[in-house]
Amino acid sequence: MEVMVAMAILAIALVSIFQLQSQSISMATDSRFMTTAALLAQSKMVEVETQSPLSNKTENGDFGPDYPQYAWQLIIGDTQLPQFKKIEVTVTNKLFLRRGTYTLILYKRPDM
Repeated sequence: MEVMVAMAILAIALVSIFQLQSQSISMATDSRFMTTAALLAQSKMVEVETQSPLSNKTENGDFGPDYPQYAWQLIIGDTQLPQFKKIEVTVTNKLFLRRGTYTLILYKRPDM
């Protein structure tokens, strides 16, 4: 009987440890995605900001062989204030089923 109780306690402890390890790996993966996606979105945003005429458009693309699992979508559109444009860059990771999207939004005057 004592052996069975000890085995049950050991089993519960091992399941808890494995669950914590799995959660830790998941959190590290999410953190890596958020960091990489934020940097990629910022680099794409800088590229768009340097373009002289900001006209309404939608574009899609990827980040090349350095980041093959990442893709971007760019949407430039009007806002309620006519002197501003809304620039939206969305970065997605094709390998993530959930929480694999990062969006960066900037409002800018087209003449600046």
